[in-house]
Amino acid sequence: MRQFSGSADDELVRAYIEGNNEAFDVLLERYQGKLFSYIYFLVRDEEQANDIFQETFVKAIVMMQQKRYVFSGKFSSWIMRIAHNYIVDLFRQDKKECVSLLEPTEQNRIYNGNLEEDNMETALIFEQTQAEVRQMVERLPQNQREIVYMRFYQEMSFREIADILDISINTALGRMRYALINLRKMHAGKRTVAAAPVH
Repeated sequence: MRQFSGSADDELVRAYIEGNNEAFDVLLERYQGKLFSYIYFLVRDEEQANDIFQETFVKAIVMMQQKRYVFSGKFSSWIMRIAHNYIVDLFRQDKKECVSLLEPTEQNRIYNGNLEEDNMETALIFEQTQAEVRQMVERLPQNQREIVYMRFYQEMSFREIADILDISINTALGRMRYALINLRKMHAGKRTVAAAPVH
């Protein structure tokens, strides 16, 4: 795999489509840890996480072989979006909370508003120990938990998050805002959580 170790993702995809399986092995090695941790954090069941992980890469293989991959330098976002869709399907099947969207007026208010309060709340997260933060994050609604994990644990930008979840940046910001409000309430010892309005 040394010949591909320094190759960009799109180069690896192209090589795999042309028949070089070694290129896919590099992609798998490059993203398997990040992808599995993302899935497991959300479903919190190792067996389900393994199933979704395998289904994600099987679908990715099929789509690449069918030449349905768009070469845009965003393989990471693409593969995580596939996983996200499987997770959403799982939550729907289990009749759990599905991903919700903010009303457009709320999106605009959050996006154009002063985010100083969010910055203070963000600082609060980092003041806590990792164990305490993780416990609080796990109590968030699924769509908020997902945003927090992507932003703080995987250090993604809001644009990357929006691409993976197939939502607007405004919606991503809105979900983060509600997540931070809830984390602040939990930190203050309150039990109630605020749910983002359902579209």
